[in-house]
Amino acid sequence: MTLYPQPLAPALAAAEAAGRTAVRLDLDGVRDQAGLMGRCGAALRLPEWFGGNWDALADVLKDLSWLPDAGAAGRLVAVTSWQGYAGARPAEWETFVEVLEEAVDFWRGRQDGEPGLTVLLAEPEPEPTPESGRGPAAGAPPRTPRLKRRRG
Repeated sequence: MTLYPQPLAPALAAAEAAGRTAVRLDLDGVRDQAGLMGRCGAALRLPEWFGGNWDALADVLKDLSWLPDAGAAGRLVAVTSWQGYAGARPAEWETFVEVLEEAVDFWRGRQDGEPGLTVLLAEPEPEPTPESGRGPAAGAPPRTPRLKRRRG
């Protein structure tokens, strides 16, 4: 997974230009697991059999056969406005990130030519500071979350 501290529009446009299916998963206002699962279901257009729990989310992200874009060159999910949910429910956020990382790792390891899955955790564009004219994160490398805890 990647934290992408740049404006999101260029990343989505580049993905689509490369033939990837790009989806924005906006978590603005999500404050619990039920809200997260509902937002995932709607934004990703998950199949009706999606059970709305961590295991079901892991399953649909590892078996993308339900997607209508089988010929796509890959899939990009851009998660935006996630900081509120991460702050309100840190344990759930960690589990969500772990599910996403496992799905990305699953698709990365495929040898059969199946298109991959990329997930971007988009940060808001940094506000300029008077000292540098750049945002507060200028020069800082993006942080990629790596989790030790297994979902239960």
